[in-house]
Amino acid sequence: MRLSWQEIRNRALEFSERHKDAHYEIGETQGFYIEFFRVFGIDHRRVLRFEERVKLLQQGKDGRIDAFWPGMLLVEQKSAGRDLAKAKTQAYDYFEGLRDRDLPKYVLLSDFQNFVLIDLSPGGEIAEFKLADLHKHVELFGFMLGVERRNYGDQDEVSIKAAELLGKIHDALEEKNYTGIHLQRLMVRLLFLLFADDTGIFDDKDDFRFLIEENSDEDGRNIGRILNELFEVLDTPMDERVTDMSPEFAKFPYVNGELFRGAVRTPPFDAKLRDDLLECCAFDWGAVSPAIFGSLFQSVMDKDERRKKGAHYTTEPNIMKVIGPLFLDELRDEFEKLKSDRGTAKRAKLLAFQEKLGGLNFIDPACGCGNFLVVTYRELRKLEQEVLEQVYTSGQMGLFEIESLSQVKLNQFYGIELEEFPAHIAEVAMWMTEHLANIELGRVFGKVFADIPLHDGASIHHGDALEVDWNDVLPHEDCFAVMGNPPFIGQSLQSRVQQQQLDRVFEKYGENPGSLDYVSAWFLKSGGYANGDNIRIALVSTNSISQGEQVHQLWPILFDAFNLEIEFAHRTFPWGSDARGKAHVHVIIVGLRPKKFETSSKRLFTYKKGSDAPDETSHAAISPYLVDARSLPNRHFLIPKHTKPISDVPKIIYGSKPVDDGNLILTSASEIKRLALSGDEQKIVRPLIGAREYLHNEHRWCLWMTDISPSLLRKNRALKTRINAVRIFRQNSKKPATQQAAERPHLFMEIRQPTKSYIVIPMHTSENRGYVPFGFFDSTNIVHNSCTCIPEGGLYEFGLISSGLHMEWLKHVGGRIKSDYRYSNQLVYNTFPWPEASDIQRAEIERLAQAVLDARDEYPDSSLADLYDPDTMPPDLRRAHKALDKAVDRLYRKKPFESDRERVEHLFGLYEKLVNPLSDAEKQNKRTARNRGRNRKRKSDA
Repeated sequence: MRLSWQEIRNRALEFSERHKDAHYEIGETQGFYIEFFRVFGIDHRRVLRFEERVKLLQQGKDGRIDAFWPGMLLVEQKSAGRDLAKAKTQAYDYFEGLRDRDLPKYVLLSDFQNFVLIDLSPGGEIAEFKLADLHKHVELFGFMLGVERRNYGDQDEVSIKAAELLGKIHDALEEKNYTGIHLQRLMVRLLFLLFADDTGIFDDKDDFRFLIEENSDEDGRNIGRILNELFEVLDTPMDERVTDMSPEFAKFPYVNGELFRGAVRTPPFDAKLRDDLLECCAFDWGAVSPAIFGSLFQSVMDKDERRKKGAHYTTEPNIMKVIGPLFLDELRDEFEKLKSDRGTAKRAKLLAFQEKLGGLNFIDPACGCGNFLVVTYRELRKLEQEVLEQVYTSGQMGLFEIESLSQVKLNQFYGIELEEFPAHIAEVAMWMTEHLANIELGRVFGKVFADIPLHDGASIHHGDALEVDWNDVLPHEDCFAVMGNPPFIGQSLQSRVQQQQLDRVFEKYGENPGSLDYVSAWFLKSGGYANGDNIRIALVSTNSISQGEQVHQLWPILFDAFNLEIEFAHRTFPWGSDARGKAHVHVIIVGLRPKKFETSSKRLFTYKKGSDAPDETSHAAISPYLVDARSLPNRHFLIPKHTKPISDVPKIIYGSKPVDDGNLILTSASEIKRLALSGDEQKIVRPLIGAREYLHNEHRWCLWMTDISPSLLRKNRALKTRINAVRIFRQNSKKPATQQAAERPHLFMEIRQPTKSYIVIPMHTSENRGYVPFGFFDSTNIVHNSCTCIPEGGLYEFGLISSGLHMEWLKHVGGRIKSDYRYSNQLVYNTFPWPEASDIQRAEIERLAQAVLDARDEYPDSSLADLYDPDTMPPDLRRAHKALDKAVDRLYRKKPFESDRERVEHLFGLYEKLVNPLSDAEKQNKRTARNRGRNRKRKSDA
């Protein structure tokens, strides 16, 4: 039976009284620590070794540790009044003679009347107190019970170490042909046992470690049988166990929860694997947050991931970005108001609030290994505990069974997961999170307990969320919030099955998914599931659904079919990490709510480059482009594709498209030489300007034969070979247009080459660049279809599109390829609202645009990729761009913009005016209203 903290304190007082005169090291040490361990209900014979011999390598002799719990506690005892500083030096000298797995986590120094407890973990503290005050400090020794307070620090480093330890066992067993579901189940069970050993789930700490250490053979061959026997014991209720069970197994509790149900093949351990398992046992698994168990197992099961020194995982701060504004911030605000209440009904209100917490049901329809559910449950339990601490005092708590105090239960949490193994991990992670919350409840209210056997857990449904009716998992009328991080798969990467799923989801609303990301299906399913009820929705998504053509495809359905509104949003930021902190995908978070339940103030989070902490602003409405919709006449405002510019500016065209299987392209001077062209014939070889060549100073040429003579084609064998290859390639195409182009194989399939100089625009460019580097070329340079161009463009047009303001338009309105910008003529250039500019203003822009080009020319050996890399951009080029930015801003308004978001909001307003100009009657009404306002002001002034 576990002891309450109050019982431990009472025992500590009696212990202190009995030993108040103890003083002699040699004669009294063992009896002192036998009773000391009894204070905490621990049988010293199970864990403690006295006078443990250890080699002092530097001194060349043996030493003896006064009392030693391998891997946990080293005690150096002195007679009363002796110097404990010297005792500390002596204790540390023992470390070099110990095996790594036996190194202690704590050191205790004592002269009977004084204690010094040293926590050896990073950032660990040193506690000093008198014997008479032991009862005040018993919680410092919670580590002996596995119930210490946990501080989850650098989970990257913890997960690396944990993955390496489990990974060694996994790989060794896999090499022995122990694979598949048996290996998966074994690894999950081992994790539970290791975690249970370090967090007080079992009656005594390190029960599992000592079972292996004391009962397995040195060659490890009987470990598999020991594990299988233990699994059977853990799955057998106490009243059903055989009466003559070996005591080393009988002490383990019944776990339930089907975690240990189902036999696994006996794993083939050996001496090396035994050492690896004992090394795992020595690691502090209580330091691993259950929120990263999924990523931990991903790295264990995937050698490539583990070689990167840490798995990808959804970090807890990122999860908080979802659940904070979705519901947690609101609940915390409500609690703070209740806490400050001075009325007589305060206690009743707090208990009603606790009951409310116990009635909130959550579903994650793409739950994976349960990260979102784990963190949400943990945070609700934390909040509930704060409520209980307000309602009760520790003295009152003796009147209650504290297991019944918590009303926040695992059965409030639901998930849908495609793969069976992650779903099982999610269930285990939720049980472990519950156990840690119970430990904290017991720590505060005076009892140490583990909720074993496991009871009802989270409901994790194994299935495909796009095929499952979510109401079968959790009826929508019982749901409080939908949340999660669905899979990000762009249109080009979707499998046939995934494309068919998208089609089916969108067919219900008479729409086609078009180029939408796979994640969009979860938005539609969430909207249909909410069914107009007061259900909160927050999903992580690729930023593609708030940019480019996808906005027009998705948001009208969310707004019109489901009557949803954006309640909060995180604008683009890097999501997830590996152990070295490299971002892999850029995302947004969108929180939605049915219109009839929306709040008056919407929260928008904006990230500065390189910053994890966003700036938060409040708005009456948020546009699907994730900007303030206040200045827009319609908050559902969308920008469709335009085939022509909405302003009076030169048109933009695509580059020419070869469709030639590389036969009209020349990549080296030697290829050109082999064509054996002479005189005017050499004119057919032209420089080819593709995005890659342009940005990286690389060189390719093409055969541009629009004016070639038939005689040259007939007599030049090298040209004939290339042209014939183009013909065959096009004839074999499945596309009719390409087949028709086989009739003119010497020409590019699509020819759009300007006849004058032009501005070249690479269609895709890195999102790391602050500016898209545009440039000028004359008509002898053939522009490739990886670029667009402005044939009539001059310095003024170059200056406008090279500005920071135009870049913001591109970021919001243009699409993306992965995280790179995609410059679309129909979505970016044609929709851009150009300013009205006087001749003087145009001349100033042209002067500053030329300054940008001149600054580039100062670095002839550097590519544009070098010049526009944010880490290597020359200061003079940066200054030239900043000067141009300011001048362009002034064309739009005199007052400086305070942020990039304000710039794009201003541009949206201008766009709306350009595409929806006021009628003459509307203009007159507006003038009349303005004049009435002026007249009223004159009268009030008078």
